[in-house]
Amino acid sequence: MPEDDAKRIVFFSDEQLDRLAAHMLGGLHHYRENIVVPRGAGPVHIKTKEEKMVEAVFESCAFKSAMSCVIGYGLGAVIGLFSASVGPTVPLPGDKIQSAREVLREMKGTMLSYGKNFALIGAVFSAVECAIESHRGKSDWKNGTYAGAVTGGVIGLRAGVKAGVFGAAGFAAFSTLIDYFMHR
Repeated sequence: MPEDDAKRIVFFSDEQLDRLAAHMLGGLHHYRENIVVPRGAGPVHIKTKEEKMVEAVFESCAFKSAMSCVIGYGLGAVIGLFSASVGPTVPLPGDKIQSAREVLREMKGTMLSYGKNFALIGAVFSAVECAIESHRGKSDWKNGTYAGAVTGGVIGLRAGVKAGVFGAAGFAAFSTLIDYFMHR
């Protein structure tokens, strides 16, 4: 072996080093639970005990279910308001005309009804999906499909077994489609 080859030093360009580092490290790696290595050449951030506690609360099934309930109630109330304003009751000939107070009372009732229904669906779906995800240990499209089937089945069972089966199938298909379009 010639002596010149043994003393030769190999230099890499910055681009080659970046590609090598990206290949060896990947995007974002968790070496331990509380150490996150960022993609760039930034400092390592170690999570404090408080940050881990807050993160655990936000990722808990109870918090997710409660937030889905609240957001579902708000969305249901808005849809109820829209529904009540689009399809008002028309008085029959001979009936007295409704006052503004009666119309507003009817709109309030529709908003509350829709809000409660959406809150129930949101809370049940979120709780079931979180429980399934925790049990399976995976976060994929199957969790939403299974949760949709359970939620639709439980809600449909109030009207009978046949309605429960159709509710489970319909809600599972809807959940799968939503997952597909959201993660597309």
